[in-house]
Amino acid sequence: MTTATGKQTRGFKAEVKQLLKLMINSLYSNKEIFLRELISNASDAADKLRFTALSNSEIYAGDSDLRIKITVDKERNTLTVSDNGIGMTLTEAEDHLGTIAKSGTKEFLEHLSGDQAKDAQMIGQFGVGFYSAFIVADKVTVISRSAAANADEAVSWESQGDGEYTVQMVSKPSRGTDVILHLKEDEKEFLEEWRLRSIIKKYSDHIATPVVMLKEKESDEKEGEAVKTCEEETVNQAKALWTRNKNDISDEDYKQFYKHVSHDFDDPLVWSHNRVEGKSEYTSLLYIPKHAPFDLWNRDVPHGLKLYVQRVFIMDDAKQFLPLYLRFIKGIVDTNDLPLNVSREILQGDKRVENMRNALTKRALGMLSKLAAEDNEKYQTVWKTFGTVIKEGVVEDFANQKEVAALLRFASTHNNSETQTTSFEDYIGRMKNNQDKIYYITADTYNAAKSSPHLEIFNQKGIEVLLLTDKIDEWVAAHLTEFNGKKLQSVAKGSLDLEDQKDEETKKAEEAQEKTYESMLAQIKKVLDNRIKEARLTHRLTTSPACIVADEHDLGGQMERILKAAGQAVPETKPVFEINPDHALILRLRDEQDDSRFADWAHILLDQAILAEGGALANPADFVKRLNGLLLALAK
Repeated sequence: MTTATGKQTRGFKAEVKQLLKLMINSLYSNKEIFLRELISNASDAADKLRFTALSNSEIYAGDSDLRIKITVDKERNTLTVSDNGIGMTLTEAEDHLGTIAKSGTKEFLEHLSGDQAKDAQMIGQFGVGFYSAFIVADKVTVISRSAAANADEAVSWESQGDGEYTVQMVSKPSRGTDVILHLKEDEKEFLEEWRLRSIIKKYSDHIATPVVMLKEKESDEKEGEAVKTCEEETVNQAKALWTRNKNDISDEDYKQFYKHVSHDFDDPLVWSHNRVEGKSEYTSLLYIPKHAPFDLWNRDVPHGLKLYVQRVFIMDDAKQFLPLYLRFIKGIVDTNDLPLNVSREILQGDKRVENMRNALTKRALGMLSKLAAEDNEKYQTVWKTFGTVIKEGVVEDFANQKEVAALLRFASTHNNSETQTTSFEDYIGRMKNNQDKIYYITADTYNAAKSSPHLEIFNQKGIEVLLLTDKIDEWVAAHLTEFNGKKLQSVAKGSLDLEDQKDEETKKAEEAQEKTYESMLAQIKKVLDNRIKEARLTHRLTTSPACIVADEHDLGGQMERILKAAGQAVPETKPVFEINPDHALILRLRDEQDDSRFADWAHILLDQAILAEGGALANPADFVKRLNGLLLALAK
């Protein structure tokens, strides 16, 4: 029985109204998942109470038999999911009844495509499982009492999914939460016992907390009539899935457990269930999702595995067991080697945790490597979704750098496609006999990389170049100097050494050109002295007149633009200006007798080279003025 005081009506934000509409209209083909989500939330509440009781056993208040109860009232047309877990205060109820009400709403709605089927798959990325109740209910009432609160400090939260909700303080005799669904007229199938039992067995069999329902039972006859009584019956196995023998667990069981721990509505791509015995004893169950959560790029939000110690839940998002670049991996780790009262501070410096982290990282990377080797289509899904995050491991995980580098995929001049499918091993397998370097170029876009003047000589000679276009790529390449003994070389940095690809006659001709252009290069350096570090001939160009090159240890143009856009101070560097001695414009420049016109030509060629690399001109008006002047002179 509850008594109420101080009822208040409050409005959802406008975007939450859109969310509710989506939840109600987009998941009509899979209505039954609402029960899975509510049971999952109730199970989390039980886990959190167990953990709190480790340091304060009095919180049980004589009721340590944790359970989830499903109750049907056909007369009132209600279905109730009750738990005796941690419960909620008024503030917690407003903040956490559906994470989307607290944060992430805007990002969620920005990703909506208008395709109901696709949008529905996204819901799991934003933790909005509670709101799935509105698929089958036209009103939802939540009555909750925190385990730390008195009987008259419970809260009632109620909404019809129409943009408003009410909250009020009520009285509730016991801790925990009751979620009461006032079912729509056409959803009475969810009042049928057989239907509810089948859903629970299908989706929640793996949950360690018992899910109970009342079952009628006929006792002995009394005064000539059979007496019917009701008793609670546990519907699910109520045994943690990861503790069961792998041979007894079906793929469907693994998939449903993933949805429980991740609150994702879609199946995982792959998983790994492993038990380690010996010096360390622990069980891990790791999953790779199909989709990225909306906060994947925020390195500061909580990420990690669910930690259990001796099957007792300890914490969500235990980040100590996997490095940050594997933050997309979901799952659990259950260990016998840590104390039950473990804290985050203990985890930080514990040698056992460090050993487990190393082993779990190896296992996660092994999952990815195996997937890449055995199912390229699935691995491409992983790479498109999480590839940029995986690249962080090259810089952050030196111990496993080789393993991480083997997972990387790139676009390449070999494929003539912007799809990133080429690995370092693929590249090495296609290298020329006398080639000893892996060549790459970084650019802001695929088209900019593919059309860069720096590729001209490589295209002519049939030498493959990797096209790196992610913002993180130049940072990664700076920390990955070689792979399997082959040095990585940017085609846009330093001097280009393709001597092994030239015959003696070509080498002699180039040496002669160096002497012919010596005075012209000195004049260019004098004219452009405040803009360039050096002027020199190049034989990397076949169709372009000139290009700019960064010194080997200088920032590349892509990284410089990223840092400037982020408002960071960038050290002043000047590019090397390279000219193609065989190009008609360079021949025209060599023959120019007018010093002023020579200077205009030199500035214009440098500006063109900067633009070709995706850079921005410091003074576009000067470029236009000089170009117009030369065009007018040529027109006379």
